Amino acid sequence: MIQPNVNVKQGLLEKYFSGQSMDYRQMIALFIPILIDQAFVVGLNLVNTAMISSAGVAAISAVNMIDSINIFLLSVFIAVATGGTVVVAQYKGSGNNAMVSKATAGAVSSVSLLALCVGLFGVLFHGPLLNLLFGAAAPDVMANGRTYLIGSSISFLGIAVVEAVCGALRGIGSTRASLFLSLIMNLIYVLLNLVFINLLNMGVLGMSISINIARYLAAFCALYYLFRLDSNLQIKLRDILSLNLSMLKKIMFIGFPFAAEQMFFNGGKILTQIFIVSIGTYAIAANAIGAAFAGVMQIPANALALTIITVVGQCMGRGDVKDARKFIKSFIVASSLSFVLMGLLILPFFKPLVSLFHPPAEIVDDIFLIVLINTILQVPLWSISFIVPSGLRAAGDSKFTSIVSMLSMWLFRVVLGYILGIVLDLGVLGVWLAMDCEWAVRGGIFLKRFLGKKWYQHRLI
Repeated sequence: MIQPNVNVKQGLLEKYFSGQSMDYRQMIALFIPILIDQAFVVGLNLVNTAMISSAGVAAISAVNMIDSINIFLLSVFIAVATGGTVVVAQYKGSGNNAMVSKATAGAVSSVSLLALCVGLFGVLFHGPLLNLLFGAAAPDVMANGRTYLIGSSISFLGIAVVEAVCGALRGIGSTRASLFLSLIMNLIYVLLNLVFINLLNMGVLGMSISINIARYLAAFCALYYLFRLDSNLQIKLRDILSLNLSMLKKIMFIGFPFAAEQMFFNGGKILTQIFIVSIGTYAIAANAIGAAFAGVMQIPANALALTIITVVGQCMGRGDVKDARKFIKSFIVASSLSFVLMGLLILPFFKPLVSLFHPPAEIVDDIFLIVLINTILQVPLWSISFIVPSGLRAAGDSKFTSIVSMLSMWLFRVVLGYILGIVLDLGVLGVWLAMDCEWAVRGGIFLKRFLGKKWYQHRLI
């Protein structure tokens, strides 16, 4: 009775996830480590949020407030790292191993230099930045926010090295190594938070110390792996210290539009965060906890979005458009089904899960409504809004995807978020509904682009 079911599953996997460029076994080998990585990252972030929430509403509000800035700043060099992933994947697909090594070195050096500049900006201009964006926040929230922003900015170089190395490893398909590096960073972060926050009662300062130790230790491990343990890339320190302008141009062809997109996209998210700050501390906390639930729901889908970059990149390196198109369709369906599964697993346990964050009783019902509506709307909307552009970007269609994302963010999520959340007084729920509307708009545009021919006509390598 078991064998026929196994054969049916293998038949479906063979039909939808196998082609000339790659088969389903290779995809599973790529996907599983990324899935584990995403699960640990989100799960450990939940634990961290729960731990800092024990320090009070002001502490969790400050961390959530500053994380919106952190995401904005981090997205700049993570986007460039994604450009490195695409270039590495396409060279890997073409079989040019020498250029794979050069692309990896170029990604690490360019991302690290960019992160150093961004980190210095965060440290030097933390005061004006906080006053400009969150001047309406309560004094205790602002004090905690200042500590966390400075600490986070100092750590940017460490996480940049890790992201660049992990991105390159994903590009060549070494997702197990990237998983190992990510686990080192995140497990150490949680363990140190346990010591500094829960045992030593250092609050946000303790979290800032933890994040620096964890990220720089992981960066050391990433470089050690690259120089000493990896037998495929054979990269030397001088390769990273010397900028290859030709390679940098290729990486920035993908990375720069994506970085601009992420800056505008996350800039819009900061504006919506400002709306929420103006509503009050309870609104900030409700938004933070709702975002934590959404992050858990998106674990499998985010893993698929990262996997499709390597898959499509290697397909395009071989010049196999048919496989690239087929796999993007399959990943859209798989991602949507993952939201159904996650919703069925999480919603029945909402009460015990939300209690981990110690929310005031007054906002529990608001949080549940946000989570419920978002869970339902993610099923049809998230995949076309995120899986499709990841595939298009991996094919070299970065400029189009970035322009669409920037315009949809500002024309729909920001403007509509203000109208629904502030003008119509729907509060945090209005901001979330605006986000879902924005997914629908840009997802529809990306689908139309995908059904055409222009997205695969770029020549990156």
